[in-house]
This record gives sequence, structure tokens and C-alpha cells, in this order.
Amino acid sequence: MLPIRITGEPVLHTIAGPVVDFDAQLRTLVDDMFETMEAAPGVGLAAPQVGVGLRLFVYNWVDDDEVLWRGVAINPELWLAPIPAGEADEDEESEGCLSIPSERWALRRAPKVMLRATDIDKKVFEIEAGGWLARIFQHEYDHLDGTLYSDRLDHAQSKAVAKVIRKSGWGVPGQSWMPGEDDLEG
Repeated sequence: MLPIRITGEPVLHTIAGPVVDFDAQLRTLVDDMFETMEAAPGVGLAAPQVGVGLRLFVYNWVDDDEVLWRGVAINPELWLAPIPAGEADEDEESEGCLSIPSERWALRRAPKVMLRATDIDKKVFEIEAGGWLARIFQHEYDHLDGTLYSDRLDHAQSKAVAKVIRKSGWGVPGQSWMPGEDDLEG
């Protein structure tokens, strides 16, 4: 289990570097990230969220057809369909982030994406995704570029989330929470 960094930690606001070594240390990191994500609980977790500035994320989500989407995306590339105009729907498009625990905000995302990445065995794969899986991929990919979903909110919502961050004492380095130990959810 790994501590999850809270907004303000520099690694969350920095572009992550590529994974070069596919070794036992990387396998351990990926296994620990899955364990941490599941305990949080979350549907995705990027390496910067656990303090590691590498371009990889894990995901674990069951769609409406009860298909399990579980894997690791290492050195991913992501192509987005155009993002629809208009305001995000509070019920259908709200998302949370384990690095801004216990908060959810509506955010308009691309409805479809193409993810190309490498798995832990150095095999390249592609996934065309829509709906929530597309949202998960965009959210986690943003983490690799030092972007939190709160950075993408409209002006009114970004002011509200900034207030929550200040009130919670976040937004400064050195803060984290431990799934299963701390009373926080994302």
C-alpha cells in the first residue's frame, strides 16, 4: 500500500518522465499501485499520485455490460475525439480524484479516445474507449502531464475547488493520505 499524494505536492504538478527500465522494481510499483487503487477505492491511479514521476497508470473498471477493464498503461499516448460544447452535466459527468479526496466536480471530457501504451511485459496495445472508460483514461493521462482535473474546471467551479483546497489545508507540499487508514475518499 502506498500513500496517495494530495494536490500541492510538486510531483502532481510536473510532467512525468518516461519509463525506461522494465524490471522487478517496476513490477513491484505496478502491483503496489493496483493494491492502493483498490483500497482507496478508485478506478484509476497514476504513478505521480503515489509520488513517482513516471509515465504510467493503472485502471480497474467494470462497464455496464460487466466487462472488466483492468490493466497498466506505460508510456501511453492518448488521442481524443472533439470535446462537445456546452456545460458538463452534474449527474452524468462528475468525477473525483484521489489527490483531491472526497470531492467531485462536473467536467466535460471527450466522449471517445484511443489509448496506445505498453504493458508490463513490454507489449504495445491499443484500446478504443468511450464513456466512463474514456473519462478514466483522460483523467489518468492528465496526471502524467502534471494536470489535475481541477485545472480543467470552468471559472466558477475552479474558484469553489480552490476554496475547498484552502479550507482543507491542502495545496502545499508534503501532504498525503493512506487508503484503509485515513478517513478520506476520492
